[in-house]
Amino acid sequence: MSEHPTAGLDDVVHQRHRLGILTVTAEADRVEFGYLKSTLELTAGNLSRHIAVLEEAGLVAVEKGYEGRRPRTWVGITAEGRGALAREMAALRALLERHGR
Repeated sequence: MSEHPTAGLDDVVHQRHRLGILTVTAEADRVEFGYLKSTLELTAGNLSRHIAVLEEAGLVAVEKGYEGRRPRTWVGITAEGRGALAREMAALRALLERHGR
């Protein structure tokens, strides 16, 4: 008997806001912190915590710098993050297929 598709869900990735961060960053080379904050409708503190979890897992890389005189933080998905996102999406697709959607 094969494993149930939910076994393929990754607790780090599957959390709604972290999945959002990964999908948004996968769509661009890198994303500015403020863009993620507004797009995902998170507070700065909440977003920072989710980014820290993803960074600790090696799924995103954080780059700090300046745009003109303004400090900026950019977040980019890593190769490992792209793989984790692909596996998560595959598990979600398997669940959808299992339930005839």
